[in-house]
Amino acid sequence: MLRYQDGDCDHLEVLSSLVYRLVRCLFGLLTVLIRSDLSKDVELLVLRQENQVLRRQLGGQPRWGHVDRLWLTALSRLIRRCRWAEVFPVTGSGDPAWHRNLVARKWTFTDKRSPGRSCTRRLVKALIVRMAQQNPTWGHRRIQGEPARLGYSIAASTVWEILHAAGIDPAPRRAGPTWRQFPTAQAHAIIACDFLVVETVLLKQLYVLVFIEHGTRRLHLAGVTAHPTGAWTVQQARNLVMNLGDRITELRFLIHDRDPLFTSAFNAVFTAEGLRVITTLPRTPRMNAICERVIGTLRRELLDQILILNERHLTYVLREYLIHYNAHRPHQSRRQRPPNIATQPSRDVTDLDDLRSIHRKPVVTGMINEYHHAA
Repeated sequence: MLRYQDGDCDHLEVLSSLVYRLVRCLFGLLTVLIRSDLSKDVELLVLRQENQVLRRQLGGQPRWGHVDRLWLTALSRLIRRCRWAEVFPVTGSGDPAWHRNLVARKWTFTDKRSPGRSCTRRLVKALIVRMAQQNPTWGHRRIQGEPARLGYSIAASTVWEILHAAGIDPAPRRAGPTWRQFPTAQAHAIIACDFLVVETVLLKQLYVLVFIEHGTRRLHLAGVTAHPTGAWTVQQARNLVMNLGDRITELRFLIHDRDPLFTSAFNAVFTAEGLRVITTLPRTPRMNAICERVIGTLRRELLDQILILNERHLTYVLREYLIHYNAHRPHQSRRQRPPNIATQPSRDVTDLDDLRSIHRKPVVTGMINEYHHAA
């Protein structure tokens, strides 16, 4: 079977274009030859005037294609050389550069591909598009994390290009502020807390006390109540310290805002464990940016997608999401690893040869999807 390389296809396209343009020009030349001399002279005067007007408006030299230059070169044989400058818009040497370039392209057999990353496999593109269609609230960086959890490392820019080519606009990127009060090296020693307020379907307010460890991004949901008090908050702090066990010794700082529910008794629970309590300045959410960010994540990925009936319903939904968040959800700050997983397998994207090997698992009452390799 006869096969054409990429370079051969380019040459065939150029040749077809040349033949088509030359045939058109020849028919035009025959039309001019059968006209009367007066008609041709008038047409030439009109074309010259139009040419001068267009040159003035253009303000520079026009760009001529290979076919245009070839046709002008053929016509130049019918006119004396001394009149070339006043007749032709372009002039050239006996061996024009455009012709040399055309010959060089014909005999160039080097690889036509530009340097850079290798092309993404078709099935990988299909996987990314499928995830985007099944999860309309995910942005390109969130989608990048799921293949990384499966072991396929794909650049965020590549995911963006795949979605853009498929006609899927990435969800707006909501970049949260970064916390700059402590060096990055101390992030592992910081835990922060804040209240998440949830409106039920009957417009009743429920309060959730949220803790998050900066270093691991591990999330803790201390408790849910409709009537928070100082005593209730202190009890949730004690429960958290008991749940952390020996890991409490790895922490050095607790950050929270100036909510009156964070009483001195609440702070005393942590200072007794050797932590230093840092209270943020008024109206300065950036001082507790990590906790503010996770509260926003809870709203976007969970609470904005469901109607909460009551306190029991909210507790159940949050517990289900907590399992997903700590055990599966990828985090950019941890190189797409979940909080509870220290390492994850790494696979080459070229190893993905069948999308049926990747299964979707709905979690949290079917609102969130997880992806796993088939057993």
